[in-house]
Amino acid sequence: MLNKALEFSNSTPWLSAAPSLLLIAILLFLIRFFVMYWLKKWTSKTKFIFDTLLIESISKPLTLCTIIVLLTILEHDTFIISTSISQQIPFNSINIVLALLALIMFLDRFIIGTINYYGKQSAVVFNSKSIIKGVIRVTLSSVGILVLMGTLGISITPIIASLGITSLAVALALQPTLENFFSGVQLVIDKPIRVGDFIELESKEQGFVDHIGWRSTWVKMLPNNMIIIPNSQLSKSRIINYFYPERELSVPVDISVHYDSDLEFVEQVTLEVAREILISHEWGVDDYNTFVVFHTFDRSSINFTVMLRAKEYFNRFWVKSAFIKALHKRYKKEGIVIPFPITAINTTQESAKFNSDKKGQGDT
Repeated sequence: MLNKALEFSNSTPWLSAAPSLLLIAILLFLIRFFVMYWLKKWTSKTKFIFDTLLIESISKPLTLCTIIVLLTILEHDTFIISTSISQQIPFNSINIVLALLALIMFLDRFIIGTINYYGKQSAVVFNSKSIIKGVIRVTLSSVGILVLMGTLGISITPIIASLGITSLAVALALQPTLENFFSGVQLVIDKPIRVGDFIELESKEQGFVDHIGWRSTWVKMLPNNMIIIPNSQLSKSRIINYFYPERELSVPVDISVHYDSDLEFVEQVTLEVAREILISHEWGVDDYNTFVVFHTFDRSSINFTVMLRAKEYFNRFWVKSAFIKALHKRYKKEGIVIPFPITAINTTQESAKFNSDKKGQGDT
């Protein structure tokens, strides 16, 4: 029985090599485990972000590298498998494929991790994150496949030539889609709008930018509806961005007072109320130096404008409303009159004219 087992083992070299192969594999993966454990422990003590990204990026590629080392040992160690068997296995080609996959996997994880990190720090990167990730992954995959084919001895010249012709045909067929894509890239790079900005479109529709995608931009309107605009159309249209270059904005309020008013006193009272509102209101800018400008002699009043400042465009209404209520109450207290439109008629002059016309008709 034992002799038969030995004969079967000798007839199947892989079976006899299995224990040694398993032992080496376990040893290599244990080394990988302890190396990763030590590296993670070391990087946890530093504040530098890129060493953490580097360790996270090499975790899975390192597994492929471990397999490459194992295959290399099998190729050169005749104690585990015989030379005749090792010559039948394309170790070099397998190692090249695994090494290329490990490199692509590392670059993908490291670059995407870097983009995710800076996406939390920068609104520009956050807005363009999906586009950048897609471009990087397509580029890495395409280059990796071509390099792999070239390494394995497959001619890539016809493929590159056919890709050029195919790309031209696809570009013509997908012209609107590509136009929207590159318009989206332009919006991300030029930054006329960002996610979260409150904008007004050329059609006078207003809303918050919710998403800037490959093909379209989504704007969430105040009634909770969504406008979906093709990027090519948005990049060509006139847009008012109320959050750029900053969210704070001036809020002009037009006021009228009676001709008999003391304008110096009116200005003093108005500025006092304006400063109180800007300091006390949650949406007012408390350090803004408000001012008053008198500008018009109207038919029944002297008109002027007081300039307030709100933290956001969307909340300017509340600041203006609070100011008008407080100012109306203070004007009543101080005896400052806000006049109604009045038309004065000179009855003496009109009566004299009427009598003159009547007398002329009697003479005729």
